[in-house]
Amino acid sequence: MNNNTLEKLQFEELKEIVKSYCVSGLGKKLIDKLMPSTNIKVVEKRLSETSEGRELLGSSNYVPLDGIFNIDNLITAIEKGAVLEPEDLGVFCNFLRGCRKIKEYMKGKEFYAPTLSSYGDNITELRYIEEEIEYSIKGNRVDSNATKELKKIRKSIDIVEGRIQETLNKFLKNSAYKNYIQDFFISKRNDRFTIPIKAAYKNHVDGTIIEVSSKGSTVFIEPSSVSKNTSELMELKAQESIEEYKVLATITGMIFESLKQIKINIEVISEYDMIFAKAKYSRAICGIKPKLNDYGYINIIKGKHPLLEGRVVPLDISVGKDYRTLIITGPNAGGKTVVLKNLGLLTLATQAGFHIPAEEGTEIAVFEKIFVDIGDNQSIENSLSTFSSHIKNLASMINGCNRSTLIICDEIGSGTEPNEGAAIAIAVLEEFYHSGCITLATTHYGEIKNFSEGHQDFENAAMQFENETLEPLYKLVIGKSGDSNAFWISRKMGISDSVIERAQSYIENKNYNYSLVRDSKVKKYTMVEEPSEIKQETYEVGDKVLLLEKNDYGIVYKTADKLNNLVVLYKGSFIEVNDKRIKLELKAKELYPEDYDMDSLFRCYKERKLERDIERGSKKALKKIQKEIRKNK
Repeated sequence: MNNNTLEKLQFEELKEIVKSYCVSGLGKKLIDKLMPSTNIKVVEKRLSETSEGRELLGSSNYVPLDGIFNIDNLITAIEKGAVLEPEDLGVFCNFLRGCRKIKEYMKGKEFYAPTLSSYGDNITELRYIEEEIEYSIKGNRVDSNATKELKKIRKSIDIVEGRIQETLNKFLKNSAYKNYIQDFFISKRNDRFTIPIKAAYKNHVDGTIIEVSSKGSTVFIEPSSVSKNTSELMELKAQESIEEYKVLATITGMIFESLKQIKINIEVISEYDMIFAKAKYSRAICGIKPKLNDYGYINIIKGKHPLLEGRVVPLDISVGKDYRTLIITGPNAGGKTVVLKNLGLLTLATQAGFHIPAEEGTEIAVFEKIFVDIGDNQSIENSLSTFSSHIKNLASMINGCNRSTLIICDEIGSGTEPNEGAAIAIAVLEEFYHSGCITLATTHYGEIKNFSEGHQDFENAAMQFENETLEPLYKLVIGKSGDSNAFWISRKMGISDSVIERAQSYIENKNYNYSLVRDSKVKKYTMVEEPSEIKQETYEVGDKVLLLEKNDYGIVYKTADKLNNLVVLYKGSFIEVNDKRIKLELKAKELYPEDYDMDSLFRCYKERKLERDIERGSKKALKKIQKEIRKNK
């Protein structure tokens, strides 16, 4: 699946919704990496996992995944030789406990969830590490009972600290220091026991200044009377740190020896977190596991767009059985694009293993490739016009499609002159059909509707429209060709019936009325000449002509058509102009030798400009593309 398909169908937004049901970063990490599978067996397995997870949620409504955290950073630290801190070991303990609980939970669940239950067999219980952490670490610090030596050291620390506090309490009660003391309490600063002394009397107290207050009005002094005990305390603290490190290093070493099993546990727990997130999402949307096939048949029954909220009109659509191409028509803002996105996103969701919001009986095909052309990909940097960007997308689709490809095109062939756009669209749709693709396309072009009606493997569909209120119903009717409702809306807005009827006749026979009404205020002035003097100038390729509107000269490139329009090369560009708007300056035979190759006047320029013309969607370039398509066929 290319990134354009995933972006246009908003697959990443759907994944974000499912991620919100994860309990840890482990499951979220897997969903971030999750892509739609093109293998029907993998898709079936993914959907079955989601179904089993849904079944377990329904039977117990609780899965013991509490305490599961992403410990990848701790694993990396251990592999680099680091010793874990007490709080890190606490996280590790919670993870190991969570692994053990989910393994116990899955035992006996073979009837409800045979696949998920089997995953639990791969979890290794490391109860001895779990118990060692619980025994040695309490309250995010190494417990005194972790070793006999640590217990002995901490007991000595308590005794020394008691002596220090007793000495300092005597200091506080000594009347000789009463005027020096700022606050009558013992303050611990930088792990040293101090007395708050007024800054003005700091030199009156024998001791060491440990810290000064932010305003400078108070100094925290460690009296010299406790210096000996403080030195002893610092030595005991150093011994304590060494003993704590030994405990932490021992437990970290135990974890290091079991890293292989722990990594497997992480993989299994990650899968469980992701699968149960899918199951919770399925339950939230009342999702179903659709039937699968690998031959392109899609039959969605009451399917809702996964990202739409509120009152959503469900979609019924079928393609790939009696017909392989569905042409959807209808008014603007009638919901055609939503239909395409709905079908596309439900297909991607299924191939990712997500249940979909639809009714039982829905069937989804598993495709190798899904191509989407929706929206305007016009690029200023690449100088691509709207039409050219669509043509570029269609070209890549033609080059990359096969018999297991879903093609989704919105307003195919639009953005250029309607006749040419419709012709190219029909040729491209035929190419998709001959390649064996399943294709859905929307259009306003009547030529495409007519072509679809005459093709045995094409089918028309229409978006319903409420005539009385001019509002779309957002319902798709297969087997019916929709109208743009332009005539109906025009009549509703006050256009007279005679104008509407004339417009309808122009669609059928192109017999336009050029005459003026007799009493019209518009006067038509003509120059009356003698019949013998009336002469129609004939222009030939290479003639030098004066462009009357530009008062400048050009060279005739194409002679006049049935409407007396010529193509003239003017300042490096080919322009179409009526013969009434030009005047002969010099005939080609007066400018060039008799055997002169007129085509050489234009050939180099055409070759030089062809690529740029294709990019900007010029008519000449599009005709060349048409010709090449026919030639290839």
